[in-house]
Amino acid sequence: MATESRHLSVHIDRPVAEVYAFTADPANLPRWAPGLGGPVVREDGVWFVDTPEGRARLTFAPRNEYGVLDHEVVTPSGETVYVPLRAIADGDGCEVVFTLRRSPGMTDAEFARDAGLVSGDLALLKKVLESAPA
Repeated sequence: MATESRHLSVHIDRPVAEVYAFTADPANLPRWAPGLGGPVVREDGVWFVDTPEGRARLTFAPRNEYGVLDHEVVTPSGETVYVPLRAIADGDGCEVVFTLRRSPGMTDAEFARDAGLVSGDLALLKKVLESAPA
């Protein structure tokens, strides 16, 4: 059975290469996704973030020319959460698309709450990047 998912997106009035470079750097996560936690640190080539539940490991897709920003978060409990994320050229700007997947056992209210949190993160990403000097 397919997992329910929701695609959330934001248009950012910046070139896709600029948006990709900023978003692909895990150290920038607290600037646009502060609910995840912080700070983000790199130790022996591995990225970690301190979350409200404890320390989580982050693994981002290797740098690429296609705008793939997928990453995995291994939570303090050991659960692996796969996060599909893309930066797609759209004229002189770009669209950032986040695919939110419903976890097994997640209620409608929890799924809606997570969608709201992701939408807020994407809005903050837009604000941070569009307010940066060109």
